[in-house]
Amino acid sequence: MKESAPLTLYVAYTAKPGCRETFVRQIVMEGIADTIRREEGIRYDYYFSAQQEDEILLVEQWQTQAHQRIHLQQPHMVRLRELKEQYVADTRLGRVTLEEA
Repeated sequence: MKESAPLTLYVAYTAKPGCRETFVRQIVMEGIADTIRREEGIRYDYYFSAQQEDEILLVEQWQTQAHQRIHLQQPHMVRLRELKEQYVADTRLGRVTLEEA
């Protein structure tokens, strides 16, 4: 993948039992979600599973891989990692790829 190519990632979280809403609420209340959405080159959205009460899906759409790498180094990411440690049992990361027809 070229450095300047768009990048779409998904993060599938399994929250600790009963912690799904609290985790996302903390991200919103502490302003982390808004801070991330103001970063350059990103679309960033959380979704709750209708079938699995502890599952959360995060979709990140980056203009480039460079934007995503810069994001990971931002100070607010330290706090996000702390919240994950407190509320999340498992995290799976994947890249969305589109096949050319």
